[in-house]
Amino acid sequence: MGMGILESAAAALEISSLTDAEIVKRVRAGDRALFEILMRRHNQRLYRAARAVVKDERDVEDVMQQAYINAFTHLHQFEERSQFSTWLTRIVLNEAFGRRQRLLVESKAMVALNGDESSGELMESIRSPLVGPEHQAYARELRDVLEEAVDALPETYRTVFMLRDVEGLSTAETGEGLGLGEEAVKTRLHRARAMIRRSVSSRIGEAAAGAFQFQAPRCDRVVAFVLDAISKS
Repeated sequence: MGMGILESAAAALEISSLTDAEIVKRVRAGDRALFEILMRRHNQRLYRAARAVVKDERDVEDVMQQAYINAFTHLHQFEERSQFSTWLTRIVLNEAFGRRQRLLVESKAMVALNGDESSGELMESIRSPLVGPEHQAYARELRDVLEEAVDALPETYRTVFMLRDVEGLSTAETGEGLGLGEEAVKTRLHRARAMIRRSVSSRIGEAAAGAFQFQAPRCDRVVAFVLDAISKS
């Protein structure tokens, strides 16, 4: 029994040391369970990417779940010319932009149906962000100020800032994910930082890395949903 535990621990250590590309190959070969490792590795990045586009926390989780399902379904299309994380980021951004567009269409349809703007206000109140336990874990007021400042940015700057400064992607990775040239990324990042600096001043650096955390219960929830969907496919 003791040997079995040691063997299991050794196997887990071996799997955790595999690169994304190696895991992708094994998933393609039929070891679907290993897709969970990819999700847990990249949940934080995908959350921040989706959150840069979709501000409602419930929609963010829906976007992430669908993006993972899309990635799994099209895993055969992944080519190792780019990093798997970059490929995933493009998928979640596409899903996020699509989700936001659908919400806008729904909102306009409700306004047209009711003949006034009150339905739009109603939809906004219904879709107001939930305050969950993960938000109560934010101990520092500065982090809240930073998140408010980021949310207030125009989308073109917000997406670049979230991917570059909050998630820590390189200029090249950010450009590839958003379909921008590196100079465009640098310009937008510079402007985003200038806008935010007016709100949080010189303390932005120490707060950025800890903002928009994807807490463990939410990570587990997204992973469980996707694995269930995969098992039924």
